[in-house]
Amino acid sequence: MYNIRTLGEFIIEKQQDYPHASGELSSLLSSIRLAAKIVNKAVNKAGLVNIAGAFGSENIQGEQQQKLDVYANEKFKSAMAARDQVCGVASEEENDVVDFEKARGRNAKYVILMDPLDGSSNIDVNVSVGTIFSIYHRISPIGKPTTIEDFLQLGNKQIAAGYIIYGSSTMLVYTTGNGVHGFTYDPSIGVFCLSHESIIIPQNGNIYSINEGNYIKFPLGVKKYLKYCQKYVPDENRPYISRYIGSLVSDFHRNMLKGGIYLYPSTAVYPNGKLRLLYECNPMSFIIEQAGGTASDGRQRILDIQPTELHQRVPFFVGSPNMVDKVETFLKQFPDQE
Repeated sequence: MYNIRTLGEFIIEKQQDYPHASGELSSLLSSIRLAAKIVNKAVNKAGLVNIAGAFGSENIQGEQQQKLDVYANEKFKSAMAARDQVCGVASEEENDVVDFEKARGRNAKYVILMDPLDGSSNIDVNVSVGTIFSIYHRISPIGKPTTIEDFLQLGNKQIAAGYIIYGSSTMLVYTTGNGVHGFTYDPSIGVFCLSHESIIIPQNGNIYSINEGNYIKFPLGVKKYLKYCQKYVPDENRPYISRYIGSLVSDFHRNMLKGGIYLYPSTAVYPNGKLRLLYECNPMSFIIEQAGGTASDGRQRILDIQPTELHQRVPFFVGSPNMVDKVETFLKQFPDQE
């Protein structure tokens, strides 16, 4: 028998770091853990129970919703609504904020923003997908309905963020501002067990992750950086390795553990970038900074960008700090499109 520390035990151990939360944040993380188990089961059986494939509608971004997008969104919303800690949720799959209007919800302290199933179009071909979440203190008066300002807070105001990756093994990775910790799900006993404590990303890496099929549409600075990555310079461990899964959680997770950079720049089709500031970029930026990495839109720190709308998009460069610094240098040197 091996010694294990479960996610529940770890959360309780760390609860003393947040005496002002009175156990509420711990309870909230526990509800996320429960929803993750439910979604994990559905992901593993997707091909058998006819839950894979398109749902038949589009989300507010004009993207085709998958059946599992809708399923995961409902399960995470239900998990949040069943607790007393959450007064509202904003989701990539919802047009507007979902306000928990019952009395105990209105008395709650926290709001959640989430991408319920990132990379869900990969389900049909059995590629890893994930859930991303972000937690803030509400700023509206307790006892009242939530306001849009509760959700349009700076990323540096997050009190917790994390993701669940549903892959060859299922992992939950989170931070509450005191390092990044990863837990691997053991289906034989039904618990998440501590497997990666205090994750630190290497300062440098040799992996770059980008959809190079869009190369012709990239800003000139990004094109120059890609040529830099591909140039043969053995003393600098170049050329780098190109690895792109097409699932943000999966690419991010690999690069954080091994060292690398994920790039989703602006393009001619998406001049403001494609990834969502609130549901993807802010939580991943909080995590990477807690692991010693960097996240930028090419000009400034992601966590310092003031959100102006729920589904706002931004360019995204995240990973090993020296690699992000280098791409920022190229973007400053070559600021215009070809």
